Amino acid sequence: MGHLPKLVIDLALILITGAITTLIFRRIKQPLVLGYIIAGFLVGPHFKALPSITDIDNVETLAQIGVIFLLFSLGLEFSFKKLMRVGGEASITAIVEIIFIFLAGALCGKALGWSTMDSLFLGGMLASSSTTIIIKAFEELGIKTKHYARIVFGVLVVEDIVVIVLMVLLSTIAVTQQIEGGQILFTILKLIFFLIVWFLAGIFLIPTFLKRAKPLLDEETLLVLAIGLCLGMVVLATQVGFSAELGAFIMGSIIAETTAAERVEHVIKPVKDLFGAVFFISVGMMINPQEIFDYRWAVLIVTLITLFGKLFSTTLGALLSGQPLKQSIEVGMSMAQIGEFAFIVAALGLSLGVISDFLFPVAVGASAITTFTTPYMIKYADKMYEVVIKVVPEKWVKRLNTYSNRSQAIQAESNWRIVIRSYLRIMSINGTILLGIALLSFRVLRPYLQLSIEDTLTGNIIGLLIVLVLSSPFLWAFMSRKPDNSAYKELWLHRDYNHGPLVTIEVVRIILGFIIIGFWLDVFFNTRIAIFVGIPIIFVLLFLFSKRIQKFYKRLEGRFISNLRAREQRERETSIAENVMSKDGVYADLSPYDAHVIDLKVPANPIYAKSTLFDLEWREKYGVNVVYIQRGEKLIPAPTRNEVILPHDKVGLLASDEQLQLFLPYFNTSEEAEPSGTTINDIALEKIVVNEQNCLKGHTIRSSGIREHTSGLVVGIQRANQRILNPESTIVFQRDDIVWIVGDWRKIRSFKAERKIDK
Repeated sequence: MGHLPKLVIDLALILITGAITTLIFRRIKQPLVLGYIIAGFLVGPHFKALPSITDIDNVETLAQIGVIFLLFSLGLEFSFKKLMRVGGEASITAIVEIIFIFLAGALCGKALGWSTMDSLFLGGMLASSSTTIIIKAFEELGIKTKHYARIVFGVLVVEDIVVIVLMVLLSTIAVTQQIEGGQILFTILKLIFFLIVWFLAGIFLIPTFLKRAKPLLDEETLLVLAIGLCLGMVVLATQVGFSAELGAFIMGSIIAETTAAERVEHVIKPVKDLFGAVFFISVGMMINPQEIFDYRWAVLIVTLITLFGKLFSTTLGALLSGQPLKQSIEVGMSMAQIGEFAFIVAALGLSLGVISDFLFPVAVGASAITTFTTPYMIKYADKMYEVVIKVVPEKWVKRLNTYSNRSQAIQAESNWRIVIRSYLRIMSINGTILLGIALLSFRVLRPYLQLSIEDTLTGNIIGLLIVLVLSSPFLWAFMSRKPDNSAYKELWLHRDYNHGPLVTIEVVRIILGFIIIGFWLDVFFNTRIAIFVGIPIIFVLLFLFSKRIQKFYKRLEGRFISNLRAREQRERETSIAENVMSKDGVYADLSPYDAHVIDLKVPANPIYAKSTLFDLEWREKYGVNVVYIQRGEKLIPAPTRNEVILPHDKVGLLASDEQLQLFLPYFNTSEEAEPSGTTINDIALEKIVVNEQNCLKGHTIRSSGIREHTSGLVVGIQRANQRILNPESTIVFQRDDIVWIVGDWRKIRSFKAERKIDK
């Protein structure tokens, strides 16, 4: 027998132990992540009762791959459009909470005498809550449909992206060992630049490639391609100075905008689960019980900061965003735990060698405690509200509710705000692309031409022409593209007041465009030639070819928008529900009245099936309004009183939390079907021969009683050399017909015995 590598032995030990512990944790209904961490402790060097891992370096490499796939999967679930739909209330809540808890964690670390990097990474570890734990608790308590649950889910989405940015900033600080405002600002601007470039290029190229390659992509090739794209972006991100985790997340979020997102998520899930398990088990391997005991007070303090700090900061953020006091407290009580991101942030710090080993045990201890307290925090949110009402002066409560009502009553933005935002979007997107082309021309194109072409003037002319050809559509858009919305048209019609500011904006854009042109010319030629020769020539060329450039840009823009919206167009059923519940829809308008729209699926056998909305009287009995009915691909908006509710319909209901609490038990009630005693194995294909001795001859299928007596379906008739497939119910049986029936074989044979039908 050949020598077995130690890594294989270690993997066997890791996976078997992980499987057993997660089975136990699933049995006791606890998060699997904690099961993996316990498994890691059992196979780690600090637990002597079981064999320990020997090839730790290779296991850590697998764990790093696990982090990459975890972030890639998170990106697949993320999508930039989902972030845009979150809304201001969730964004404000999340930002206030993250800033507060990050500073609280960092100050706590300094108060405990930890190093600056330990303190900063502790703040980063506390910045995210656990999506898995919150969703599990909501499902168990049956409150996923409540109004405040939407705010919680929105906060979780914002937390994900903010923590990703935090990881980039922390890694930058760890490498430079300096906390300077200028360096941090440069890193943020650099991050924004590369995010825009990657997003634009990814959405333009990847969906088109996946669409054309779709006939060739089975599950195997799609898995290989997805992992290749993920790791390719990881390499690119690390080459430009960012973390591997950011690259994986960005590629996942790009693929999330394609029509192949669900397939990729499906094929990547086993890989993510496998390597993710190895990562969390590797976290458990670092747990030292002695360190947990030594830092027991630190664990307790971090736990208290998490519980009360997140409760306070999230509630404050929700209040500032304009949410009522009760709803703000409910949101705050739901977010008080440490998420899985804490271990990823800690793993980043360890891989960079800038944090101490004891941070892992502290994070694990606090995470375990807050995991068990989360369901109780959510459950007793109403009682917490009652306590606050008694403690807080009544006039403060009235002021908070008044502030909430005024915030929710803010109407649509002014036309000027919409137009300015459109201008900024046009200029920022195209300006970023132009900046990317400029960087490529300066760092790649110009050095290449200098080495390849001996004549400097010829090389500079060729380089300038290449840059102009590549940048001309985006330069035209930067200088001349008008906002395509009704707000701009309305402002332009009011000549007396708006022409001056709008013309000023256009002039500023043109000047900035020529500054960009001047920069390119200065790269390849001297300043005098650039000003007196280059700019006039380029201006004339842009004017002469403006229509062609404009047409080409619109083709590019059309391709990008088509790729960006492809998934939404294909998933109409999902997009309808999301659009109805979006911040620009019914939801926002009715939020002051504590009413919101939820999307529910009708059970398979509801007690109210086939009843009209008029007969059901849901509005009169429960105060619930049916906003729409989704039946397959058909949408019935604002259904009339004569519409009926059918099994498996999707219905949009407008109601308050209290109304839904009374209505949902009735909505989810199904009629109990009488047990038939029939199983799938009892369904069979049987034949009956029509002859002179039975009573089938001369009868139609409908009048023969076959369906009523056999619970079967006539699927075919063989008549001489003729075969009739799926015959009409009006066809008349003839002598010697062979009738094929699908149904319960016992009932069919009983029917034949009663009629003395020959086989």
